[in-house]
Amino acid sequence: MPLALLALAIGAFGIGTTEFVPMGLLPEIAGDYGVSIPSAGLLVTGYALGVVAGAPVMTALGTRLGRKTMLMLLMGLFVLGNVLSALAPSFGLMLVGRIVTALAHGAFFGIGSVVAAELVAPEKKAGAIAAMFTGLTVANIVGVPLGTFVGQAVGWRVTFGIVAGLGVAGLVGIAKLVPPLPRPQGAHLRRELAAFRNTQVVLAMAMTVLGFGGVFAAITYIAPMMTKVAGYSDGAVTWLLVLFGIGMFLGNLVGGRYADRKLMPMLFTALGGLAVVLALFTFTAHDKILAALTILLIGALGFATVPPLQKRVLDQAHGAPTLASAVNIGAFNLGNALSAWLGGVVISAGFGYTAPNWVGAVLAGSALLLALWSAALERREQAASGSAEPIEPGELLTTAAG
Repeated sequence: MPLALLALAIGAFGIGTTEFVPMGLLPEIAGDYGVSIPSAGLLVTGYALGVVAGAPVMTALGTRLGRKTMLMLLMGLFVLGNVLSALAPSFGLMLVGRIVTALAHGAFFGIGSVVAAELVAPEKKAGAIAAMFTGLTVANIVGVPLGTFVGQAVGWRVTFGIVAGLGVAGLVGIAKLVPPLPRPQGAHLRRELAAFRNTQVVLAMAMTVLGFGGVFAAITYIAPMMTKVAGYSDGAVTWLLVLFGIGMFLGNLVGGRYADRKLMPMLFTALGGLAVVLALFTFTAHDKILAALTILLIGALGFATVPPLQKRVLDQAHGAPTLASAVNIGAFNLGNALSAWLGGVVISAGFGYTAPNWVGAVLAGSALLLALWSAALERREQAASGSAEPIEPGELLTTAAG
């Protein structure tokens, strides 16, 4: 893998850290600004909505620029947002800083996925995308717990200052390591928008919303579920989230490796396994050891879908993949927001703290059905054109490892 992927991974590490670290620092932030915890939670919600809106807007604005130049500008915006968050004298300005930071998120991962795929041979594209996303998964293992610890020990503003420094490191790395990438021939907004007429692109994005949404339906409510159902202490939740991050890291590596070999069978296996594990979590959540193991599996199976889904969008939006790739990153955050809301609905309805797991299982199962439908449409198109080899029926539920 090219060394340039390291620069992209550093940027991804910073973005992953800044996305999730406020969750552990909400009491400190709320106390400093004199706002309620739910009000401070707008820093998380506002960020997610900023990613959804910023992904297509920033990518569209950058269609006239080279991809390396755009990546550098996005990291500059990321640094600016985190500096503003660290220095904000009022909660309103802090929220503005979070939204500014979020504007860089989707476009960075979207354009970065395209760049990563272009840096390697065609048969290694998913692995290159996974290498970039490794930064995001490692952020959940190292960056978020460490940022939370620093924020609680010496102040949350220091945490955001450090994250801004990570952005500077990513910016310098991109400038030094990513080769010059000229603006693609014939690239313009109308052509990028045309990719959304492709049914397969839309289906892949719907799989993204539902599949990873299934993960967040459960993980959003992991604290009350583990403390009130499994019997863990409040302090143990941090380490359970680290375990979730380890699962994400492992799933990302496996998903990237096998998606380059058998993309759709890898996707079928990950989504099917995720639906089953989320359903089982309703029962394993009552046992500490089984709950911890299930959290690891949810992270692994959930993130095993990311490289194949991102590569699926790139493959289907060939010729104009940049905007579609960025919008697909926004689709992850849309799924997070939707599933978190649905999980809250079933808890409020009195079904208990494990009820979001069933919501997640239904969402992941729905994503699997869409994947099967997508493969069936592809086989029909291939048969009609008489071009490519069809997917064998036996491959539909074949494990990726096989």
